[in-house]
Amino acid sequence: MQDLLIPERTLPQMLRHWAQTTPERVAIHQKDFGIWKPVSWAQYFERAARVGLGLRAIGLSTGSHVGVISENRIEWVLTQMGCGLTGMVTVGVYPTSPSNEVAYVVGHADIEVVICEDQEQTDKVFDALAELPALRKIVVMETKGLRSYPAEQRDKIITFEELEQLGAPGDLQQIHATLDAQQLDEIGLMIYTSGSTGKPKGAMISYRNIRGSTIGMVDRLGLNQNTTHLSYLPLCHVAEQLVTCFSPVYLGSQVNFGESIRTVQEDLREVAPNTFLGVPRIWEKMHAAISIKMQDAGRVQQGLYKWAIQACQDLAEKPRAQWSVLQRLSYGLSYWFVFRALQNFVGLRNTHICLTGAAPIPPDVVRFFRTIGVPLIEVYGLTESSGILTGHVFDNVKVGTVGVPVRGVQYRLGEQDELRVKGDMVFSGYYKNPEATAQSIQDGWLHTSDVVRMVDGQIKIIDRLKDIMITAGGKNLTPSEIENTMKSSPFIKECIIVAEARKYVGALVQIDFETVGKWAEARRIPFTHFRSLVETPAVRELIDAEIRQGNERLAQVAQIRKFHLLTKELDHDDGEVTATMKVRRSSIYKTYATEIESLFR
Repeated sequence: MQDLLIPERTLPQMLRHWAQTTPERVAIHQKDFGIWKPVSWAQYFERAARVGLGLRAIGLSTGSHVGVISENRIEWVLTQMGCGLTGMVTVGVYPTSPSNEVAYVVGHADIEVVICEDQEQTDKVFDALAELPALRKIVVMETKGLRSYPAEQRDKIITFEELEQLGAPGDLQQIHATLDAQQLDEIGLMIYTSGSTGKPKGAMISYRNIRGSTIGMVDRLGLNQNTTHLSYLPLCHVAEQLVTCFSPVYLGSQVNFGESIRTVQEDLREVAPNTFLGVPRIWEKMHAAISIKMQDAGRVQQGLYKWAIQACQDLAEKPRAQWSVLQRLSYGLSYWFVFRALQNFVGLRNTHICLTGAAPIPPDVVRFFRTIGVPLIEVYGLTESSGILTGHVFDNVKVGTVGVPVRGVQYRLGEQDELRVKGDMVFSGYYKNPEATAQSIQDGWLHTSDVVRMVDGQIKIIDRLKDIMITAGGKNLTPSEIENTMKSSPFIKECIIVAEARKYVGALVQIDFETVGKWAEARRIPFTHFRSLVETPAVRELIDAEIRQGNERLAQVAQIRKFHLLTKELDHDDGEVTATMKVRRSSIYKTYATEIESLFR
């Protein structure tokens, strides 16, 4: 990759660049009522400018913070880029967050205007209004239900359309003056951490950080102006920012917004993007969906499926250039008889590169998708690194590792083999938290808190420093390795290990309701809801068999001796998982203290 592809410009400056040089080229497709509507780079810039100037008209100034609570859609990025064009800072809030979490982020971030998708998100803000003295206005994208608010609340609201109209007569010279003076070290974005171990922290991301992360991403994945992407994971997360905003605006490539997170499978088939990002849970769900499909298939189809998987499983980590003639023939036959249909089923037949990141993924899931011809690689990064730090080189994949550092990343190992990194991508610090910033960044090195080791020249994440457990016998265990081994089963959705100061390993297990439900229906096992399914003796036997099978791949000290089946799904509203579905161990250990103790009696 030539450096010229990523100029030394800020993200808003690049938006202006494409609006001036390729004004008619399509930047965004937005699906509304089943129709994909194109938005050119010129329209992208003009609408973003209206949003930014509309915020100015409300009374915001340079450095003001603007919140967004919405699923992915064009208004999200118009707000973000509008803020950038006028020198403001965007702060994303997860749309799945309950009112108390919304109140914390909006209050802590000193947000003056919050952009809400609909009445549901607006209600969350109104529920906490007394705690938000800095909040001036609520801007609502979808107006259905707004008339139900009393007059004093309606006075606090304007619609997104009205915001754009406020900025429509604005002076673009003000925009150009801001952009001409804009520096790479200015803060453009605040991303709050998931808060799996405490209150979320606001990571301040500068335009230099954004550019540094983009360089590594584009270089490692070979992205260019012809790259296309379907945006559906929350834009409050740095991983989706990297593929929806950072890389496309620097490269001038295209992004597609579907109608809803619930239509992703259909949107994938319609858009056929050449890149796809999925967090581990997405890949696990796709894996489970294929397992369900094969349960419903006939004997001939099941036989062909098993033959194809067995014939090609050794090719998952082998570069295509090294395939023998016999291996090429086996894959060709498997593709036309089995894999092509499976790729169409998940909507990924046209992808050139697929990514997984943001959390550990069971290696068997990666191997499965690579076996059926989906070009899945694993990448690793943090909110504090503004995105990607390491990733597999496409033709050198070691499953179970996260590849090697991307361009621009310096790294070294610290105490207890903690990974430490340095480079332009290292964030600018935590908002209003200098103590946490000083702990995280020391002498320019970001302390990741992840323990790693090298495997065949590639980096393997062992676990978070704080998560490593020591048994009563003094053995060190890495929970994520045990948990991911179990989660490679399509019947197990979550596995939470209990081993600290214990004589053996216990676990709390949550079944995958859809997959286990299908399994039970095929065997005519009656059930009415999640709990009744879990309490079926046959399901207990099924999970016991899956855990025994997983134990065979673990050292004896790491094997699960006893487990408890959870009778409900882990819930964000109950504080058991974060908005990004990361398990809050301390909360779960407290909630299920009685069940845990019963495992060790």
